[in-house]
This record gives sequence, structure tokens and C-alpha cells, in this order.
Amino acid sequence: MDSYVTGSIIKTLRLKKGLTQKELADRINISEKAISKWETGKGLPDISLLESLAKALDISVVELFNGEEIINSNKTANMLKLKFYVCPICGNVITSIGEGVFSCCGNNLIIQEAEVDDDLGIEKMDGGLFVHKNHEMTKENYISFFAYVSSDKFQFVKMYPEQNAEVMFRSVGHGIIYYYNNKEGLFKKRI
Repeated sequence: MDSYVTGSIIKTLRLKKGLTQKELADRINISEKAISKWETGKGLPDISLLESLAKALDISVVELFNGEEIINSNKTANMLKLKFYVCPICGNVITSIGEGVFSCCGNNLIIQEAEVDDDLGIEKMDGGLFVHKNHEMTKENYISFFAYVSSDKFQFVKMYPEQNAEVMFRSVGHGIIYYYNNKEGLFKKRI
């Protein structure tokens, strides 16, 4: 039951929006008694109603399942606050300035926490940065991407096993170089 929308979640979200049971019921074209049943634990909303229920509560379906509204407290949008989410199934990469709720291949994605890698090679060359990692690229273990993040810019290069673990970025000043190893996770080095 923990993985489905509960009556207590519905009640909490309804009250947070200042709606009565009748007002919520009218918004999704069901009876007030149905809302009462859900909130007292005597029934659950049909899956076909979840999208309209979420819309009536002015939240996403993901927020409905989590039981809370996700509020963006990141108002400055500094690129150095960039977060990486990587799908463990397909390797899809999602980035967000600040935290978000993302899913891919049926999995909720978690923020990748970057470990520091002082051995990452970074050299200034021809007005740019040559970044390289001494890593044998195989289909089983490879660098999936490199990224260069400064306060106002984000550069991203997708890598594949048949490539060398190296990339050239346009230099834009101080920032952070990230790379993602498909077996070991996310790493970073400040420049």
C-alpha cells in the first residue's frame, strides 16, 4: 500500500490547498462520498482518476505519489548548482539546476554525488581546456560523458566506449569538470 496514493496524502494535500471535500470532488467529477471514503481509508482512488486528482490539487502525479508539493527554492539558477541524474538502465543523462524529480526506464532517478578526482588531466591548450582521463574504454567500463560547468555556462560531451577518454572544451574561466564512469559513478575536479 505504501507505493500508492493514500487517503491521508489526499487529505493533507486537499487541506493545504484550502479545498473542501465537495470542492475537490466537483473538480474531478466524482461524489463527495468518494473523497470521504479515500480519506478515511475505506477505499482508494481508481488509477484512471490520478491524473485529474493531481491536476485538481495543482501538483504533478509524481508529487501526488510522494505526498508533497515540490517547491523550487533555487531562484538564482547558478550553473554551478547543476545536478546530474543518470539512468542505470539506458544511461540517459538528465541535468537540472537544483533538485528535481525525474524518472527513466521506470526508475526514479537519484542525484549523482560527485567524488573528487585529483588525477583528472586538465591542460590549457589553444584557448581551451584539454581534459583527459587515463582509463581504458571498454564496452563494460567506460566514461559516459564529460561536462564543464562554470557559473554561467554548461558544456557537455557524450562519450562512447570506442573513443579515447579525452575531450576539448572552450575555456570560460573557473568552474568544475565532471565525468561519469558507468561503473564507478560521477567524479569532479575544480579548475
